[in-house]
Amino acid sequence: MKKFIFIAIAFVTLQITAQHRRNEGPNMRERSQKMSQLTPDEAATLQTKKMTLMLDLNESQQAEIHKINLENATKRKEMMEARKAKKDANAVEKPSKEARLKMMNAMLDHKIAMKAKMKTILNEKQYTKWETAQARMEGKRKGKMGERPKRKHN
Repeated sequence: MKKFIFIAIAFVTLQITAQHRRNEGPNMRERSQKMSQLTPDEAATLQTKKMTLMLDLNESQQAEIHKINLENATKRKEMMEARKAKKDANAVEKPSKEARLKMMNAMLDHKIAMKAKMKTILNEKQYTKWETAQARMEGKRKGKMGERPKRKHN
């Protein structure tokens, strides 16, 4: 009887712990919605401040990186609005193979350009730290994408 009570208590404790962990931290969807409500200037300022803390940027580096972040945030906002307009117009069709290839090439060209810009702005130590952070972020994105369940096509 004591063993049964011990197992029952352990099971209840495990369930409570599992539920607590699942509810910890902000929901990614909520966070992305809050970020999408920011103006491009607000998003760029926040990003620049985070980078300043992470990379210990000086004033001139902050100014240059803020310009880059503002440019990126403006483009991102425009793309989100275009996507939302398509979604509102019920044009929910997958892009063609050529369109996907074009988008991937544009994204990779942007990443190459960003690396080149950052290399001119940051010193070696900062650049190494920035690259490490970028790789970590990319790994998180790929990990999240890999967790999605596969759909069965009939």
